[in-house]
Amino acid sequence: MSDYETIIAEVHDRVGLIRLNRPRAFNALNSQLMRELTDALAAFDADEDIGAIVITGSERVFAAGADIKEMSTATPVDMLTSGYIDLFDRIRQVSKPIVAAVSGFALGGGFELAMTCDMIVASESAQFGQPEINLGIIPGAGGTQRLTRTVGKYLAMEIVLNDRRLTAEEAARFGLVNRVVPVERYLDEAMELAQQLAARAPIALRIAKESVNKALETPLSEGLAYERRVFYLLFATEDQKEGMDAFMHKRKAEWKGK
Repeated sequence: MSDYETIIAEVHDRVGLIRLNRPRAFNALNSQLMRELTDALAAFDADEDIGAIVITGSERVFAAGADIKEMSTATPVDMLTSGYIDLFDRIRQVSKPIVAAVSGFALGGGFELAMTCDMIVASESAQFGQPEINLGIIPGAGGTQRLTRTVGKYLAMEIVLNDRRLTAEEAARFGLVNRVVPVERYLDEAMELAQQLAARAPIALRIAKESVNKALETPLSEGLAYERRVFYLLFATEDQKEGMDAFMHKRKAEWKGK
């Protein structure tokens, strides 16, 4: 991988691991970190030897939010032309599944980054929140939208309007995380989940991710029509033939990604 200053990118078998690495700034998401993060994600997405991706921080903090020093004197035009918020959209465009491994604080932009991922494994120490109201602003990278779609209007209102923080167990109860594990296990658990995903049929995995996301973004009738089209499309792949043959002959499938 390329040399980065604010992240560390590693390859573990078929999983790409990205560590946010601004410890003195509590992994605050400045423009440089977000650009390096999206560049690393794009590189992993284009790598046929990578099947899934994990994003993590440290045991103490996933990401404490956006870099307020960078934003404090910005004008509306500065925010518009900087492209900072657009970088979160680039994460949404990654075709391979992304697992967030969250420990400690995931606040503001850090929480929004975790919610941009496809699955979240949280340590018992994880805390989630959108404290932007304390700065006289609101979440701007999807916090009001993804959060509300997951937990519903009333809890989202309390989190966004009144800086309510959620513990890891509360986040699990409200459907915000996939599982909660001890701090010493959270990254291993996320990596194990990613390895399982990476062992799946690559094209089907990609289309399955697109289809689930479509359910959040379209009316039911449109989502069902999309699902049906891509379901039929998968019967043109070699992996579909291999998967069904392996099932019938009680052997392990050997995916080609074709």
